[in-house]
Amino acid sequence: MDVRRTVPVKLDVSDADAELLHNTFAEFRDAANYVVSHARDDSGNIETSKQRLHERTYTEVRDRTSIQANLVQAARSRAADALKGVLARWSNGDYASLPTFTADFAEYDKRSATFHEDYASLSTVDGRVEAEYVLPPETDGTPFGEYVASGDYSVKGATLHHRDGAFYLHLRTTAEVDDTEPVEHPTVLGVDLGIENVAVTSTGTFWSGGLLNHRREQYEQVRGGLQQIGTESAHNTIESIGDRESRWAEDFLHNLSKELVAEAVEHGCSTIAFERLNGIRERMPRAKKFHTWAFNQLYGYVEYKAEAVGIDVTKVPPQYTSQRCSRCGHTARDNRPTQADFSCQKCGYEVHADYNAAKNVGFKHVRSGQKSPSGRANRQLALKQGALSANGEFSPATGESRDGQSGSSPASSAL
Repeated sequence: MDVRRTVPVKLDVSDADAELLHNTFAEFRDAANYVVSHARDDSGNIETSKQRLHERTYTEVRDRTSIQANLVQAARSRAADALKGVLARWSNGDYASLPTFTADFAEYDKRSATFHEDYASLSTVDGRVEAEYVLPPETDGTPFGEYVASGDYSVKGATLHHRDGAFYLHLRTTAEVDDTEPVEHPTVLGVDLGIENVAVTSTGTFWSGGLLNHRREQYEQVRGGLQQIGTESAHNTIESIGDRESRWAEDFLHNLSKELVAEAVEHGCSTIAFERLNGIRERMPRAKKFHTWAFNQLYGYVEYKAEAVGIDVTKVPPQYTSQRCSRCGHTARDNRPTQADFSCQKCGYEVHADYNAAKNVGFKHVRSGQKSPSGRANRQLALKQGALSANGEFSPATGESRDGQSGSSPASSAL
C-alpha cells in the first residue's frame, strides 16, 4: 500500500539565505500568477491542461524569472490545480474569481532540492542554500522520527512556507517498498547536444541539426537584406520573420523532445542525462546565441514531457565528455582528431565523436549513483544493444555483442 505522510520541519536559515528564499517566493508567485493571467484564451475559455499551459507560458516565465526549470514547472502545476478548483466551483453554480497567489511559499521536488538527514539544500534565484532542520534532542516518537529519520519512508518533495517570522519545510514522504522485493536497475539515457547533430543518445540515435541550421541561416540572410533597406516596413517585416522563425524552431524542438522521451521509454530508462549548458558557447566555438537558446528550450521541453511519463531529467558536469574514451576511459585531447571522429589513442576504439560523448554524459550520472545509500541496485547506462553498469558489466538486450565495442561505429545505422 502506498502510504504517504507530510511532516513539517522548522529550518535554521541565515539572514543572507532568508533574503534569497524571500526573493524565490516572490518569483515563484510571479510565475504562478503569470500562468493564471494567460489561462484564458481568445474565446474566454479557461485552460487547465498542464501541458498546454506549459507550452503557452514556459518560455516567457523562464525569461522573466531567475528560478530554475523545476520551480517554474511547480508554479505552473500549482496554478493549473487552482484553476481546476475554480472551474469546479463554477460548475456547481458557485462564485469564484481566478486565483491570485500572495502567500510566501514554493514547491520543491527532488531535482530542485536535496533532502538530507538533518538539513535540506534548496534551489533559489541565485544558487542553492543549505538550511538545517530544527529538531528536538530526541526524535523518537515524533512524526519526523517515524516518517523521515526511520528510513521506512523516503522524501519525495516538500513545500516551503514562511510564517510568523520562520521558515517551515513540509516534507512529503512515501513508505519505502520492501527491500526483499526485486528492484530493477535504474537505467540512464545519455544525450549529447551539438551543432552538426543537435542531439545524439547513448542508444545510438542521431538527430541531425542540418535543417535547423539551414533554416536559421535562411532567416539571417533575409533579415540582413531587410536591415540594409532600413525602412519602417522592412523593420516590421523583420519582426514578423522573427516570430515565424521562433514558431518554426519551437515546433522543431517540440517534436525532437517527444522523440527523445520516446527513446527513453523504449529502452526502459528512468533518467535522461544532459550536460550542464553553462559555458556551452565557450565549449562549442561554432555555437551562436541561437544554439544556446535552442538547447535550453529543448531541455525544458524534454523535462516537461519526461515528467508526464515518470522519467527524471538531470544535468551532469561537461568536463572531458568529448575527450574521454567511453570504452576504456582514457582521456586525451588527441582522442578527437576531428569534429566528427573519435579515435582512442590507447585502445584504438573508433566511433562517431557525438555518440562517444553521449555515452560519457550518461555514464557520468551512472557513476554518481554507484554507491547507493539504500543498498538498492545501482544505475546502468542504456546502450544500443544493452546496458552498462557502473563497474563495467555489460548486460546484452538480445544476446548480441557489447554495444560499440567492435571497433566500428555502432551509430552508423542511425546516421
